[in-house]
Amino acid sequence: MAKSPAYARIRAEVLRLVALIPEGKFTTYGSIAVHMNVVARHVATVLSRLTEDESKALPWHRVVSRDARISPNMDAKLAAKQKRLLKAEGLKIGRDGFIQDAGAHFHVVGVRRNIRWSAME
Repeated sequence: MAKSPAYARIRAEVLRLVALIPEGKFTTYGSIAVHMNVVARHVATVLSRLTEDESKALPWHRVVSRDARISPNMDAKLAAKQKRLLKAEGLKIGRDGFIQDAGAHFHVVGVRRNIRWSAME
């Protein structure tokens, strides 16, 4: 995913959607990707390239892998930070990094222009 006009559009949409994830909830790279019609890796790449200011402003930590787990491929210090931030929001996370609160899993639904978040039942 080169830094092109297409990348800029994907990046802007990922940042917009991540900003909408409510506190105490989480979603997956794949959920965002399906909504945007891109692959989950694109979403992960955008989030892995956040600036320090963006990282402080966006709830990036609320996006996890498809199996509701903190990515095992993530840098250990960053994974520990993500776990700490999610726990601070009240989510239960096992030692293996899996989020144990299925009711807190949100996914993107609706028309792209009229995005809303909905709890998965």
